[in-house]
Amino acid sequence: MAFGSKTLAQGSVVLLGGRSEIGLEIADRLAAGRTIVLAARRSTELDAEKQRLLDRCAAAVHAVEFDADAVADHGPILDAIVADHGRIGVAILAFGILGDQDRASTDAAHAVEVVHTDFVAQVSVLTHLAKILRAQRAGHLVVFSSFAGFRVRRANYVYGSAKAGLDGFASGLADALVGSGVHLLLIRSGFVIGRMTEGMSPAPFSSTPPDVAEGVVAGLSKRSNVVWVPKTLRPMYFATRFVPRAVWRRLPR
Repeated sequence: MAFGSKTLAQGSVVLLGGRSEIGLEIADRLAAGRTIVLAARRSTELDAEKQRLLDRCAAAVHAVEFDADAVADHGPILDAIVADHGRIGVAILAFGILGDQDRASTDAAHAVEVVHTDFVAQVSVLTHLAKILRAQRAGHLVVFSSFAGFRVRRANYVYGSAKAGLDGFASGLADALVGSGVHLLLIRSGFVIGRMTEGMSPAPFSSTPPDVAEGVVAGLSKRSNVVWVPKTLRPMYFATRFVPRAVWRRLPR
């Protein structure tokens, strides 16, 4: 699925997490005629990703250095992106870590690392971006929640709690942006088969990065508030509220 240039707000596509499988799949579908900014650590090593998007008819592709955990740098980096590459049309927050739940159960530093990247850093970036897009009176924010955060499970409660916090923050921010011209799309996905979950047994109703990307571009075109990927998970999200806690705590990741 691809977009015409007039479907979305005008401006660059900024991918925060420039190596993300899902993020690049989305950028593929938005690339034609647009400037793409890939923000990631080791930004000088993004030649393959830049060429991939140029091959999909991006007008230009730029790489900028971005460390999600360095929250003090978020504002200056995003301001520099606007100064160097113009207004932002779509910002995709595609950075995050899964972490090791067994380690996080006893290693407080690792637990904090997961929550910092998957929640605190996202809150920082979203707050800066919302200010920038409000000033433009246009633009789209794409935020990734997870089934893991809808009702947190024992098997991955550190990652799940970070996603639960992000889901709540993004939902509230979306409401705060109503009337501003800025659109926030919240993606609630199930298990995604990819690099991040390599070596793990896929859960039922799993999806792939292209599946998630198709959900994102459909949601952007409709200015949806929330998109479930896959759609069949939506009723399950609500059914989980009625599963007894004694049963829920025994469920796998």
